[in-house]
Amino acid sequence: PTPQGGGIAVIAATLVTFGAAYAIGGSTLASSQLLAVIAATVGLALLGMTDDIRPLAAGLRLAVQALAVALVVATLPDDVRIVSAVPLAIERAAIAVGLVWFVNLVNFMDGIDWMSVAEIVPVTGGLAVLTALGALPPLGGLVALALCGAMLGFAPFNRPVARLFLGDVGSLPIGLLTGWLLVLLAGRGHLVAALLLPLYYIADATITLGRRLAKGERLWEAHRTHFYQRALTHGFDVGQVIGRVVLANVVLLLLAAATVAVPDPIVAGLALAAGIAVVTFVLAQFSRPRPPRGSPHRVR
Repeated sequence: PTPQGGGIAVIAATLVTFGAAYAIGGSTLASSQLLAVIAATVGLALLGMTDDIRPLAAGLRLAVQALAVALVVATLPDDVRIVSAVPLAIERAAIAVGLVWFVNLVNFMDGIDWMSVAEIVPVTGGLAVLTALGALPPLGGLVALALCGAMLGFAPFNRPVARLFLGDVGSLPIGLLTGWLLVLLAGRGHLVAALLLPLYYIADATITLGRRLAKGERLWEAHRTHFYQRALTHGFDVGQVIGRVVLANVVLLLLAAATVAVPDPIVAGLALAAGIAVVTFVLAQFSRPRPPRGSPHRVR
């Protein structure tokens, strides 16, 4: 079996950089928020490490995840508002539900070599670019860069055929950190950008969940029905799957940057429509058998 636990190094490197940057340069974010994020990240890493060693009950896992997310949401700055017309309590509850789902979908999608690298590197790299455009506070951008760098350091060990996997000790806290940064981005008036960056992950995991719910399947049981997993049974190899995901994520990053650089509702709407089209195209490709090399795509 391929060892798990590579996430220990990824999270440790990210948090050390996070803490050092705060100690040296300070932050416009409240210290209570930063301490809550660090505590929740460590808590989810411990939960994941325990589950990697001996699987825990699904209910216990979800309860600890909800507690970690509640800690982060409860300490969000008051000026982080996504839809100001919605009462604050309702919006924060919705954010909490969304963050719990995001933590789990990052875990669900870590199913083949390099998949997490192909997603988290473009998303965190994109968050760093958007920080340069003023869309995130500087420390948020540095956290994104630290996580991006840590994932790049992990990438050689996870390349096909993988010698090491993140494990839950990595995927759960990575989901929390990335989700927290996306909430900050959305709360500063860039909701479309926050949706575009992780759109492939959101679409693949959410559609798959919906299908499993419709069939009455147990959501916590292992399966191989995600679009990227089905692509492997349809004749794609790992490199072809990862290549398409990376390319889609680069396009999504450019579209997200356009919505921040040109803060116009029409631009945001067009970018979101283009992003949905890109993801739909990739999912459609993964859903049908790949023609053998040298054979035509269509027979007349």
